[in-house]
Amino acid sequence: MTMGMKETIKGRVVSDKTEKTVIVAVETTRRHPLYKKPMRRIRKFMAHDESGMCHVGDIVEIIETRPLSARKRWCVVSRESSSKVTAVPDQGGEK
Repeated sequence: MTMGMKETIKGRVVSDKTEKTVIVAVETTRRHPLYKKPMRRIRKFMAHDESGMCHVGDIVEIIETRPLSARKRWCVVSRESSSKVTAVPDQGGEK
């Protein structure tokens, strides 16, 4: 990272329960150095969403920014795609 350039990453919104804040999960894969098996790493970032436009399942791009709270250092730049999450009816048979 060069001086003055802010990092941007893409991820999926996994929680939007708080006001003006979303939690974005960013998934990266890399090969294990010895066994060469792909390893998946999921990191979660708290991001500022001023307009409240992001919902669970959306793909968003976030950019690093100054500290906004104790754990929030990212801000939502754009929402690239949205997916509607529907509730699945319970398939269990009640007796």
